Amino acid sequence: MSYSINLAVICGNIGRDAEIKYTPSGIAKTTFSVATTRRFKKGDEWVPETTWHNVVLWRNENLHPHLTKGKQVTIHGSISNRSYDGQDGQKRYISEIVAEDVVLGGGNKQSSGGGNFEEGEWSDTKPAAAPPAQSRAQAKPVATAEPWSAPVPAGGGWGPTPESNDPLDPPW
Repeated sequence: MSYSINLAVICGNIGRDAEIKYTPSGIAKTTFSVATTRRFKKGDEWVPETTWHNVVLWRNENLHPHLTKGKQVTIHGSISNRSYDGQDGQKRYISEIVAEDVVLGGGNKQSSGGGNFEEGEWSDTKPAAAPPAQSRAQAKPVATAEPWSAPVPAGGGWGPTPESNDPLDPPW
């Protein structure tokens, strides 16, 4: 079985305000560009190099007003290559990042209303109220199958015990 990965993760600044269009069936397609900059050494000097990325976000029109020029954003998605015929009849090729997750960050710090935006996380729904805090004395132990949460056996549970004859059990 062969295995392949198509994963794009970029963090940069939005280069132009997002544009939104709708397909004939009413599905929202939001497009915007993101600039990422890397630095490399040329002689004795560090030189910046900016790369522009086209980003497509499907079915998330609620995020559109927040995707404004200068806003810092992190995009998780996949790379898509396609072609189309330009107005002059020439075949054009384009690479895009099809976003699956968009995390808003710093940047121009301006945002519109609608939804919750806190510390770089975006949600369309109001978070549920947190349960009341319990002190450690009030908290009850929870049974679980994870080995790292099981009680430590007598003797500390780390390394060999006098009863251990396992050759793979380290001596420390």
